[in-house]
Amino acid sequence: MEECSELVRTLVEDRSPQSPKSNCAGNENERELLAQLRAGDEDAFGLVVQRYGGRMLATARRFLNNECDAQDAVQEAFASAFRALNKFNGDAMLSTWLHRIVVNASLVQLRSRRRRSEQRIEPLLPRFDHDGEWVDDPATRADATETILERRDSREMVRRCIERLPDKYRCVLLLRDIEELDTEETARSLATTANTVKVRLHRARQALKTLIERDSAVLSDISNRAQSSDRNCATSV
Repeated sequence: MEECSELVRTLVEDRSPQSPKSNCAGNENERELLAQLRAGDEDAFGLVVQRYGGRMLATARRFLNNECDAQDAVQEAFASAFRALNKFNGDAMLSTWLHRIVVNASLVQLRSRRRRSEQRIEPLLPRFDHDGEWVDDPATRADATETILERRDSREMVRRCIERLPDKYRCVLLLRDIEELDTEETARSLATTANTVKVRLHRARQALKTLIERDSAVLSDISNRAQSSDRNCATSV
């Protein structure tokens, strides 16, 4: 399960290393932008939305898995951020501050829609037969991580698998494995207990690992059939 956690973080996050020089320039730009925001510069507000809106929407989509809800969360996040500008002391980067706000806004959206029927996670968990043996192909499980890392479209596949998790499990997985909150912080964010977080995280990792392995097996089978078809065509010619 820990291996699955590292795999998720590696594939879902799209972090590119920055040089110290570029970081310093970015900090200077953010300080200048923050000063303009506090002065009520409308162009600065527009620049913030243009610069950070896309990444904030991508974050909201991970949590909410619904375009309208994600857009609402981003709008609320910007509104909350602009209202709280005087409370932001600049200790963190502006982008980091906005990211935290949109995560919180997404959690609020999730809580507001809990009245909807909750999807069960059991169909997504590993399957066993009456003798306690794995139903899925053991060879597929053993090679899954290496295969996934080698695929060019791995990140998108993992994201699709995460989207298939029920809300409460997907949310815990994202907070712990992507946002890197500890168990207590996650529990506070979700207004639940630390033990509940641990149980949901374990089940979410189990389900995600199983989904990734099943999708990898399907993609591998499709690829093998395509190669076989190509060889048959070449032989016929």
